Amino acid sequence: MAPSTPVVAGLVLFLLGFCLVDSRSVYDHHHHSVVANGRWLLQAAPAVTIDCGAKCSVRCSKSWKPKMCNKMCGVCCSKCNCVPPGTSAETRAMCPCYATMTNPRGKLKCP
Repeated sequence: MAPSTPVVAGLVLFLLGFCLVDSRSVYDHHHHSVVANGRWLLQAAPAVTIDCGAKCSVRCSKSWKPKMCNKMCGVCCSKCNCVPPGTSAETRAMCPCYATMTNPRGKLKCP
C-alpha cells in the first residue's frame, strides 16, 4: 500500500520546518547560544568591560598619592567593572560595588 500524497507532503513540510527551526541561531544584545554536550544552551553574554586604566587616571587625577590611588582604583575596577565619574567622594554611589568594597580593617578600599 503506497502512502497518500497529503501524508507525504505533510511529512516533508514537518521535516523542512524542523530543520529550519534547528538551524536558526539565537542571538541578541544580552544573550548568546553555545553548544554543551550536543545541546544548544542560551547564556547571558559577558558584560562589556570598561577601560579601567583610563577611568582610574581621571578618578585619581587630583589625588595626593596618584600611584596608590591608581593601584587601588584598578583593583576595585577589575572586580566591579565600574569607576565613579569625577574625583569627588559624592559620586561613589553611582557604583555601589566600588563604593562599598572594604579592606580587612573595615575601611573603604576604593578611592
